[in-house]
Parts: sequence; C-alpha cells; structure tokens
Amino acid sequence: MTTHDVWQKSSFSGGGQGDACVEIAKRRTHIAIRDSKTPARATLTLPAGVFTTFIDALKATHSTVTDFARFRG
Repeated sequence: MTTHDVWQKSSFSGGGQGDACVEIAKRRTHIAIRDSKTPARATLTLPAGVFTTFIDALKATHSTVTDFARFRG
C-alpha cells in the first residue's frame, strides 16, 4: 500500500507571495525535502538523524533557518 506524503511549507518563506521556500514531509524513517516552486521534480530524502545534522549545519551558517528544527526525528 502506498501512502501519500503530507507536505508542510516552511513558515520562513521568501518573496512577497511566499513562493520561495522548501517543503518537508515526515516519513516513517526519513524526512523528504522539496522545492515548493517545482513540487513534481526530485526530492532530497534523508534519514531522520542525518536531517538533524543537516539542519544544525544550516543553522550554523544561516541563523534564520529555525522552523524545520521541530521536525527532527
């Protein structure tokens, strides 16, 4: 059985229309990431623990990336 991902848009969206952001979907053991402007294109899928490291690295570089931290597995 295939389940559909539930995508959540970042609350920190650039651009006046909120169309310059990423979306994530929590899966059982992974986190999927996609560009909200092109949702049919490829996604980046990371194990939950790697996603945590990825977000921590982004925070160290860009202090405005905080809202995805609550999706850590």
